[in-house]
Amino acid sequence: MSKPSNQRVVLITGASRGIGYHAAFAYAQAGYHVIAVARTVGGLEELDDAIQAIGGTATLVPMDVTDYAAIDRLGAAIDKQWGKLDVLLANAGMLGGLSPLGHFDPAEFEKTMAVNVTANWRFIRSMDPLLKASDAGRAIIIGSAAGYKCRPFWGAYSISKAAVHALAQTYAAECESTDILVNIANPGPIRTAMRALAMPGEDPETLAHPSDFAKALVMMGSPDLRQNGLMFDFPTGKWMKLNEPTSV
Repeated sequence: MSKPSNQRVVLITGASRGIGYHAAFAYAQAGYHVIAVARTVGGLEELDDAIQAIGGTATLVPMDVTDYAAIDRLGAAIDKQWGKLDVLLANAGMLGGLSPLGHFDPAEFEKTMAVNVTANWRFIRSMDPLLKASDAGRAIIIGSAAGYKCRPFWGAYSISKAAVHALAQTYAAECESTDILVNIANPGPIRTAMRALAMPGEDPETLAHPSDFAKALVMMGSPDLRQNGLMFDFPTGKWMKLNEPTSV
């Protein structure tokens, strides 16, 4: 493994728009080098322009998060360039459509699991050694109240987010003897394209902006953080237990 860089490094998936875009910008403002992963090249280029305008730096990685071999190659490239990863922000996700469970298209259901669950596990698998090389590795996975509320017709999304919660809690438990802290971030109702798809009649002006949530995500990546295996609920500003969604 290469000698770790002094600058803190964050990897953010789904960084070309919405929560990922604003989180990347906020981390750049905080002095991090941003490794921005997304499929949309134009969105990544816009992000890079915005980061450069404030004197920050970014590495753009156009890729689909279900290209699992590419995730492994990215891990090797980060090792070679920086020798560590300080923050993994697993933000990329998809709604997967709204339908009764018996009517879901199998290909769409499987794609939702691939993007929301398997890709996050593959990023953990590839980035775990790099997070361990940091003096304060932080893994943040975007979760959702849908993972435990289980509303009708949200089956693919709810099931995937329940799995993501279990993934994060398991990884947190395995990291208890290391410097890595692992937590879920629940954005709640946020003004994003996914929210508009899920709630087409909702007035977006009544929702929190992704840039506000981004500040919480920077907090969760801080070396000063002490919480582990919990969920930060942005709407209430409280930390919650994943298995028992009550404030702690």
